[in-house]
Amino acid sequence: CQPATITLDASGVATLTTADVDNGSSDNCSVSLSLSQTTFTCSDLGTNTVTLTATDANGLSSTCTSIVTVLDAAAPTITAQNVTVSLDASGNASITTADIDNGSSDNCGLTLSLDVTAFTCADIGANTVTLTGTDASGNSSTATATVTVQDVTAPTMSCQSVTLNLDASGNAILTTADIDNGSTDNCGVTLTLAQSAFTCSDVGTNTVTLTGTDASGNTSTCTATVTVIDNLAPMATCQPATITLDASGVATLTTAD
Repeated sequence: CQPATITLDASGVATLTTADVDNGSSDNCSVSLSLSQTTFTCSDLGTNTVTLTATDANGLSSTCTSIVTVLDAAAPTITAQNVTVSLDASGNASITTADIDNGSSDNCGLTLSLDVTAFTCADIGANTVTLTGTDASGNSSTATATVTVQDVTAPTMSCQSVTLNLDASGNAILTTADIDNGSTDNCGVTLTLAQSAFTCSDVGTNTVTLTGTDASGNTSTCTATVTVIDNLAPMATCQPATITLDASGVATLTTAD
């Protein structure tokens, strides 16, 4: 006998022949050779002891053993698919190999892994990930897929009422900080007001809308009551006046005088 090395095919099967292990067996009257095992599968990867039996025409037989090494040289076939994932309320999203795998296969089975599985607000848009398949013999292949990360969660808005005092010019300015009461978004929010400038014509109660917009264009609103008051007393300034009595001995003074 002689040692032999055989390689599994794409179906995970390899066939051993007597010629693979026979190393010149002979008999004085011719000999028939047979093997204790001829078919090998993925479960036989590595070394296997096989018996070669030689039998002559008179039924006399002898045996020897051979070490048969079974190899798997076929790399996995990896197929990936594109996916879209949405960030959760915390601004996070994750994927698994099952999300990306699109029917990858190997003649002896494989283990799949991804180079990136976790995504945040910083990853909104298209991201390239690599799916790697590795079999028990260390053969590996890869494929890439596009993971589109989206944020479909609108901001959570909270408003509070506020009172504004007109200044000496009869004006008052409202800021988003004045009426925002802790508005939030999973990926950050920009606040805007429907009205920020107020004058004497707005004295009293006014309903103002606060809008929150995130980077993905999701929006929400809330409203607040803005009470505008004028608590500055007038500044009265007087000037001396001269008036003349008429023929009836009467004169009239006006505020303009």
